[in-house]
Amino acid sequence: MKPKTAVLAGAALLAASSSAFAQKASQSAGNRRRRGQDELIETLQKPDATRKDRADALRVLAQVGDRECVEAVAPLLRDEEQADMARYAIEPIPHPAVDEALRAVVAEAKGRPLVGAIASLGVRRDAKAVPALVEKLCDSDAQVAIAAAKSLGCIGGAAASQALREALPKSKDFVQAAVVEGLFRAAESLACQKQCQAAADLYDALAKEAPLEAAKKVAAERAGALRKA
Repeated sequence: MKPKTAVLAGAALLAASSSAFAQKASQSAGNRRRRGQDELIETLQKPDATRKDRADALRVLAQVGDRECVEAVAPLLRDEEQADMARYAIEPIPHPAVDEALRAVVAEAKGRPLVGAIASLGVRRDAKAVPALVEKLCDSDAQVAIAAAKSLGCIGGAAASQALREALPKSKDFVQAAVVEGLFRAAESLACQKQCQAAADLYDALAKEAPLEAAKKVAAERAGALRKA
């Protein structure tokens, strides 16, 4: 075999060996991660697990968790003391099961767990949650209504924007401020999606009905800029 051919053959063998090693290492890491997640899920499901045990498990799941941990975490979304940690554990997981679990909390819970679930649905921009969040705009708990207004703004879209527009003249104080914030967020989202006319319409509504002159001025300026673009 010629020297050059031998070198190329050796390089090919080395590459193949490295690829096989990398694949095996990846599989091994995946298996370790799976075993680690299974142990964390087991901790969550232990009847005698302490609050600290569960909090520690949720903290790690926020880094390594996937679809398989959602079912075990979901009951804690309703726990007054651990709802926040439970949300943080599953909020980053890109799977519809997370949205379903959060929407179930919105339908059933009250207080802090409810407010947190609403906020997470906004972060995840779950369009399917819009009808439930619209209902919460007029909730007797101001914190719930505020969270709903902000999340609707994050989600955006026609239904969320229309609900916020209708809520603006009806709401008061901090809830109205949150509705204004939601409308600004929704308009900005539409503008980023190149839906300039729809965004300008929202800004026009703010320019007419926002409770503060400063907000009206900013909204009018943004509407004008969009129409000139």
